[in-house]
Amino acid sequence: MKTIYEYEEISNKELKEYIIATPSLHSYFKFEWERLKAQNYCGILNFNNEDYYILPKIAHKQTENLNTFIYMLIYAYDIKLSNEDIASCANSSHSIIEIFVQLFAKGLIEELKRGIYKEYETLQDNLTLLRGKYLINENIKHNFTHHKIYCEYDEFSSNNALNQFFLYAVKYLQRFVYDKKLLKQCEVILDEVEQLNIDITRLNINFNRINHRYKLSYEIALLLLKKSIPLFSPDYKSFAFLFDMNTLFEAFIARMVKEQNSSAKIQNQIRLNDLTLKPDIITDNLIIDTKYKKLKNIKQSDKYQAFAYGINYQKDVILLYPKHLEDVNKSLILGDEIRVNLKIASIDLDFDGSYQKYISEIKKRMERIL
Repeated sequence: MKTIYEYEEISNKELKEYIIATPSLHSYFKFEWERLKAQNYCGILNFNNEDYYILPKIAHKQTENLNTFIYMLIYAYDIKLSNEDIASCANSSHSIIEIFVQLFAKGLIEELKRGIYKEYETLQDNLTLLRGKYLINENIKHNFTHHKIYCEYDEFSSNNALNQFFLYAVKYLQRFVYDKKLLKQCEVILDEVEQLNIDITRLNINFNRINHRYKLSYEIALLLLKKSIPLFSPDYKSFAFLFDMNTLFEAFIARMVKEQNSSAKIQNQIRLNDLTLKPDIITDNLIIDTKYKKLKNIKQSDKYQAFAYGINYQKDVILLYPKHLEDVNKSLILGDEIRVNLKIASIDLDFDGSYQKYISEIKKRMERIL
């Protein structure tokens, strides 16, 4: 495994040339004269069958940075895994996307073997016997003889939106992994399902008490489909599997606060240039605005934003950063006649332990900040 850290210069000449020649990767890296740097996107970049991990620089040890990144992913996206599966994810000898794809395939095939999900589908067909409703207009249009009957009927079918999504996912994800065995088995079970190109931005799949057991497989597949970037070249196949650390840090902290304070509200962001019109997290007496960046000095725009939050919501405000080199714990008062209490704090995300111990420790650190 080769490692690149966020905001670090890409020194590998061949990799650098490939990134420069691949437009779909340009938004994930920064060009500065002849230098190419990683940005705030972490995950894995596979180039010429070589895995390059792009990791957050949180801990002093490479393995701890990988574990922290994976633990944040699992927790932020609420991926329910067994202790054994989590241990596999944290094993640096395996590709992170290979592990997640195998987890998806393993979970899906277990559910498919319990029974493929079926639902009633309305069909129209020209049959030799009447089935369901007789379609007068269609019979006049198509049947000049009386050998066939055009009718509409309901069939209990596996060819539904959920299974079409799964078939698309198992075929699509095969390009990213070496071990395709479980994905191929899922594909065989789904052989009666129509193969479609799925637009994951326009999915309309509803879960009920019958198909709810498939929800975890659906969520893992959707995460993989959203974050995987196929990168094709004439000589070999490459891909990227990258996460915006701003979004991941916000989701990680938001879930933690929500578990500690059930009345907390998690906001969907509306961004206008560099300013957000809604704060990240609102509790009974506090607004928490996450900032995934190194804290050198507080930007004036961040102060204006914090002041606006405090005035609009009539609450104190915390700007929360990940710890970089040293702890930050400052308090400011913004405004003159109307005042807002602003706290600037950092949270140390470095801890060497199992997933359960890691989450427990970070929760304690959050409690001390709040």
